[in-house]
Amino acid sequence: MMKARTTLLADIGGTNARFALLADGKLSTIAHMAVNDHGTFLEALAAYLGDPLKTGTIEHAIVAASGPVQNGRCTLTNNSWVIDAEQLRGTFGFSSVRLINDFEAVALALPHLLPGNLLQLGGRERVAGAPLAAIGPGTGPGMAALISHAGGQIVLSGEGGHSTMAGSSLREDAVIAHLRQRFGHVSSERLLSGAGLENLHDAIASIDGVIVPKRRATEITRAAIEETCPTSRAAVEMFCAMLGSVAGNFALAVGAKGGVFIGGGILRHMPGYLAASEFRERFEAKGRLRTFLEPIPAYLILNDDVAFTGLRALMEVEGLG
Repeated sequence: MMKARTTLLADIGGTNARFALLADGKLSTIAHMAVNDHGTFLEALAAYLGDPLKTGTIEHAIVAASGPVQNGRCTLTNNSWVIDAEQLRGTFGFSSVRLINDFEAVALALPHLLPGNLLQLGGRERVAGAPLAAIGPGTGPGMAALISHAGGQIVLSGEGGHSTMAGSSLREDAVIAHLRQRFGHVSSERLLSGAGLENLHDAIASIDGVIVPKRRATEITRAAIEETCPTSRAAVEMFCAMLGSVAGNFALAVGAKGGVFIGGGILRHMPGYLAASEFRERFEAKGRLRTFLEPIPAYLILNDDVAFTGLRALMEVEGLG
């Protein structure tokens, strides 16, 4: 039977919702749910918790959500769910609810990641105590930075994935111009996400004047890896190159000499492809600041449930364990 100080941990993305319970320092098996299977977050959480008696034994909840958090409330960017901390307290009887951005949780996890959970993508050694940057193309691209100081750590989380995307070649300029006709503003998210990879695939096919079947992001990556579709391969190559540019921009913006960490679910399934792509060259291709970026290591995070490492760290900092 669970103890009174059980804490609910949740990582809620645009496509998947993950839940676990932490009691006596032990994390339960992480449950994965499809967001589309439930109309609201409350319905999904109730389905996970199941037994109402079990709900009453959970004292705290820490929830990471893929969207901007304001006044304890988050409207998710890429689905219709709304998560409200006060509503959770009232509905489930939690003593406290902490709601944070999902990439804030990823950033908090960075100091705790083991080498076996990382694939280094160039650069040299991390500078101890320097800022760490997390960026991740998933349902949408998240960004956050972890800044160490004498009193501890500060996470800077924002919505950098919605900043304007810039091309680095005439071909990328043409793709962005094509998408501008459809979306108006072309952000990084329009290109560096699951839907963004599909946008890239469609735009390249249109620009090249070829007819290809409509493909989902998973189908595009599979066709690229298997080399069965030149358009899919071109889309994934441009995706990796553009991600390098955006990651390099972020590293410059926050001075991330402690390393840049790539999360999200898309690239985790093709680490070798990313390592052999233009990602690193474009990461460093910043003119006179190439020498600043060359030593900064970049890593692909191989752990699918990395956010839970960050949620546990936050729980311990706030004394909820």
